[in-house]
Amino acid sequence: MEPNERDGAAVRFPPPLVYLLAVIAGGLLHAFVVPMPLPIATSVRVGGAAVAIALGLAMVAGAIGLFRRTGQDPKPWKSTPEIISSGVYKISRNPMYVGMSLLLAGIGIGWANGWLLVLLPPLWFVIYRTAIRHEEAYLERKFGDRYLDYKRSVRRWI
Repeated sequence: MEPNERDGAAVRFPPPLVYLLAVIAGGLLHAFVVPMPLPIATSVRVGGAAVAIALGLAMVAGAIGLFRRTGQDPKPWKSTPEIISSGVYKISRNPMYVGMSLLLAGIGIGWANGWLLVLLPPLWFVIYRTAIRHEEAYLERKFGDRYLDYKRSVRRWI
């Protein structure tokens, strides 16, 4: 690697901001354009929201904990000194994105805002285009067959 070459994925926009923008867009669409309420009983809605949020927090916290234990920075544009393939990374190559998606779904369910659920598939496309594809290309260049083996054994989402 040349001294001036960056060692990190070419991610230019922080992925958590994409999720935050989706929450804002879903809230604005629901409030000012066309409401999309979820016809779910309050107790079921609150329970579903609590489960989704708890699972999302567990995924994100598990991933961040592994980054800290291995001395890595979770920011995708920072250098990755090693592939993490334990903990939540055994079930998803992108547990932070899965976790943030579960948080977004939990917020949508809790607020009875269907827009937040409708926005999830386009959000995944945006996250793929702005982050995941750059991260995967970087990891393939840096780790080669080790990353390709991991990629074959663990799904991108779940």
